[in-house]
Amino acid sequence: MAILSKYSNDDVESLLNELILVLEKNETPTDLALMVLGNAATDIINRNIAPGSRKRIAEQFGQALAASVDSRADA
Repeated sequence: MAILSKYSNDDVESLLNELILVLEKNETPTDLALMVLGNAATDIINRNIAPGSRKRIAEQFGQALAASVDSRADA
């Protein structure tokens, strides 16, 4: 079942494109890009989520990330 979001696809795509442009502009290697994005996710969780909910949110984020990765060889 698809998950409904309160954000439009255009909003999500626009912000994603801006983030990717910054990484590309800086010729960021994949491992560094993942480290920075992971650190950003950690910072967002620590700044905006109540301490008692952080672990659950981080686990849900990790599960959503794992579910969204295309594991096909031709991806």
